[in-house]
Amino acid sequence: MRIILASPEAKVWSARKHIPLGLGYLAAVLREAGHQVRIYDAAVEDVPVEYYLDLAEEQGRPYRLIGITATTPLIQEAWEMAALAKKRGLVTVLGGPHLTIMPFESLEPPRDRFVDYVFKGEAEYSLLELVTALEAGREPGVIPGIHFRHGDEIVASPESPMIPDLDALPFPAHDLFQIDRYTNLQPLTDGLDPNARSFTILTSRGCPYKCTFCSKPVTGDTWRARSVENVVQEWRWLVKGLGATEIGVTDDIWNLKLPRAKELCRRLIQEGLNTVPWVTVHGMKVNHTDLELFQLMKAAGCKRVGFGVENGDDRMLRDVIRKGQTVEMVRAAFRNAKAAGLQTMGFFIFGMPGDTEETMEKTIQLALELDPELANFMLAAPFPGTAMYDMIREGGEIFADNWTDYAIHEQKARFTMHDGQYDPELVVRKWREAYRRFYLYRPRRVLEKALMKENWTNLPNTLAQVKRFFIGHKDQTADAVSAQKDPVAV
Repeated sequence: MRIILASPEAKVWSARKHIPLGLGYLAAVLREAGHQVRIYDAAVEDVPVEYYLDLAEEQGRPYRLIGITATTPLIQEAWEMAALAKKRGLVTVLGGPHLTIMPFESLEPPRDRFVDYVFKGEAEYSLLELVTALEAGREPGVIPGIHFRHGDEIVASPESPMIPDLDALPFPAHDLFQIDRYTNLQPLTDGLDPNARSFTILTSRGCPYKCTFCSKPVTGDTWRARSVENVVQEWRWLVKGLGATEIGVTDDIWNLKLPRAKELCRRLIQEGLNTVPWVTVHGMKVNHTDLELFQLMKAAGCKRVGFGVENGDDRMLRDVIRKGQTVEMVRAAFRNAKAAGLQTMGFFIFGMPGDTEETMEKTIQLALELDPELANFMLAAPFPGTAMYDMIREGGEIFADNWTDYAIHEQKARFTMHDGQYDPELVVRKWREAYRRFYLYRPRRVLEKALMKENWTNLPNTLAQVKRFFIGHKDQTADAVSAQKDPVAV
């Protein structure tokens, strides 16, 4: 079967782009079974998806099925893409984080006219099973994770599959990506490299921690690791076979088992694969690190590590975010990473339920104290499927009018709590204050930004970022957001 796997464009997100690895895994499994697959990533394409659909039709080799992945902020774009494909007679399949949390939504009128199947959970083998059934002209039946309409009823699998043996999966179909169209993975501190060949790699899936702002919808709470040997084999293919100039580790928590993390670093050194720089794209857990790990990471070619700091108040970390770490653990991780010669990146969240002016001030003070090369300050977003979402629905009000409002980079007030203390206007002010105090009020930081090539070669984007982070606009206020329409009904 000829299949196209697609990812909608994230118009509200950063200009930084890296490959949608989930589609790479799906493509690899389908291709290994003999199917013909194209990957379409709207973020890097010059033409809409219908260009390829129409071209294939004209050539007499039409695509029969389209698989579309979607996060919550991109579900509207996913529905639009499915509608376009359905008009051309394709079977439409949706999956990804949002569909795992809300699989029934996409099968309700009017979306049931253009969405045929929905998958929740890890769908590599389930999608293959569906394709096999369709190719044989059979009804698919209750495949793990599947949801679809059968007459007036919705057939729903009770399972949300998680693959136990990740080594059994083929490596992602890295060769199907137009890799020259993706930017390097170094956010804000290095210029966009027009010659970058930046690949990502996943060494494990899942995370056992239960942070209240995180849902982990697809990969779940069970941490499953690939063997070190399996990871090294893929790493070797990226470096020696595909000419990677940079690699990003995108696990939720690749360092959960400290001995395994160290062994992987040692193997990269032994295999001579430490000549290509690599970074941790997501935040490492600070309480699964030590100085030896960072020293090994540096020797293995690592350039920068990111940490999920989230908040500077221990009570917020323990009782509200439930992060499983303390501020002192954060300090130790940054101290050890810097001692090993690694660049550091910190992720901070403003506006969790319970955040006050005092706790947000502690977060700013901690960011200044840690002084990472990059500080990412984000406003809390109540994603469905999280404990935070349930908390707000019970004791507050969500302002978001549609799923696009959940984009973490579209920084504005999204909710309030009816506890007499939570102030969404204050949250936005402190968030913007954090950016000013970290980046604008210190001469060294101003000079760093002035010397960044990217800030001058992409001046319109730079000015837009300055306005968003440091100046703001009226629709970022709580009053403006809540006045748009009624709160989103989910």
